[in-house]
Amino acid sequence: MSVYKYRSFEKAKRALWNFHPDINYFEQVAELWNLADKICPIIYPQGIFKYRSIEEANKQRKEWEFAHSENVLEASESSKLQK
Repeated sequence: MSVYKYRSFEKAKRALWNFHPDINYFEQVAELWNLADKICPIIYPQGIFKYRSIEEANKQRKEWEFAHSENVLEASESSKLQK
């Protein structure tokens, strides 16, 4: 692995961007999301839900995901306190 020297943090951050992704890049991203889902899956409520609009459905999904993230954060904080 090569070592690079940058004059600023902005240039170092920009070097991480991939402007021309190939199939290997997308496979790595898919593997990363699969790993994240295995480590900490989001469990959505079962059932069929009716919404008046796509915006309302997206709002509900964001609420579920926010509640999940709060639960994960609380669990990690409580595990730190126990140590």
